[in-house]
Amino acid sequence: MANQKGGVGKTTTAINVAAALSAVGERVLLIDADPQGNASTGLGVPRHMRSKTLYDVLMEDLPIAGAVTRTALPGLDLLPAEADLSGVELELGQKPRRSFRLKDALGARGPGARYSYVLIDCPPSLNLLTINAMTAADAVLVPLQCEFFALEGLTQLLRTVDLVRGALNPGLEIQGVILTMYDRRNSLSAQVARDVREHLGAAVYQTVIPRNVRLSEAPSFGKPALIYDLKCAGSQAYLKLARELIARERLSAARGVQTFGTGA
Repeated sequence: MANQKGGVGKTTTAINVAAALSAVGERVLLIDADPQGNASTGLGVPRHMRSKTLYDVLMEDLPIAGAVTRTALPGLDLLPAEADLSGVELELGQKPRRSFRLKDALGARGPGARYSYVLIDCPPSLNLLTINAMTAADAVLVPLQCEFFALEGLTQLLRTVDLVRGALNPGLEIQGVILTMYDRRNSLSAQVARDVREHLGAAVYQTVIPRNVRLSEAPSFGKPALIYDLKCAGSQAYLKLARELIARERLSAARGVQTFGTGA
């Protein structure tokens, strides 16, 4: 999950897509790669319970299994983050294979094989943590807020994906773009959605995440929206999105082609 703009619903999407996938029977690991640790908090893992985090995996070569913690949702595990990740940019510069630390950790002893989906919540910037995530990933999911400057920030992200594909991870693709914070009462939201679909076509998910009070409230209770209020419009949208994501992945695998290449 990547977008260098803050406030686009990236962490909310990471938490609730992970929860929705686990709710339909998938085994999911969510990696919190944001030093703010909001995904960890939003899944009900307080700071005093984060004795081992992504920092230990990247900097101390701790196996991922040694830092993973279970969440309240069956089938959903978390690799948490803490504020010490904020200094990792400088510290990683002294490490060998600095752009491959997360990829190497996921490959070691095959922790990724225990999960049908590994989701990485990137920080809201295109830094070395984001590069590590993109180097380790098969694909990028882009939450895109239905606001005026939405497409402006996307251009830089696509450029970064192209650079990573060229230098570090040739198989990286953009799996899809998720329209978030859609306000049906606001004509601007509809206009932005039309513009994004015109620009990116099939890359944009049909499911749109609405602006929803219950989605905003849920993290303060340490719960995904699906647990906080299953019937709210936001929860139902994320369940629909999870089904669409699974269908898209299966179709892509069956065809043996990329869902959407940045060169398109």
